[in-house]
Amino acid sequence: MTKVTPRGAYPHVKRVGDFIFVSGTSSRRADNTIAGVDIIDEMGTKHLNAEVQTREVLKNIDKNLQTIGASIKDVVDVSTFLVNMNDFAGYNKAYAEFFDKETGPTRTTVAVHQLPHPDLVVEIKVTAYRKEE
Repeated sequence: MTKVTPRGAYPHVKRVGDFIFVSGTSSRRADNTIAGVDIIDEMGTKHLNAEVQTREVLKNIDKNLQTIGASIKDVVDVSTFLVNMNDFAGYNKAYAEFFDKETGPTRTTVAVHQLPHPDLVVEIKVTAYRKEE
């Protein structure tokens, strides 16, 4: 599995006792392409798909957690940053594939002006809890 490297002076994952903090994560892949970006015409017009990006973000978070023996099932709190709240439905649909209402983590979703790359429409950071072994 090829790793995505952080684009700054921070780790993707930090454990403090039984708590695990995952930095804001995008749908960027190891080759620096971004999932959920479709070119829709010969002029290079892009469609930025929040549902696809959300799904990929949550997969990336799971991969990051697995590097220290945890998984997305250990997530207890989610903070999501959407560039446009009109993307909420697609985001919510993909999110529900990973978490359910009764047993899932707490969640906060906010709109932001922009993210670190113009093709990103969603970024998610999480806190997980897993007893150290």
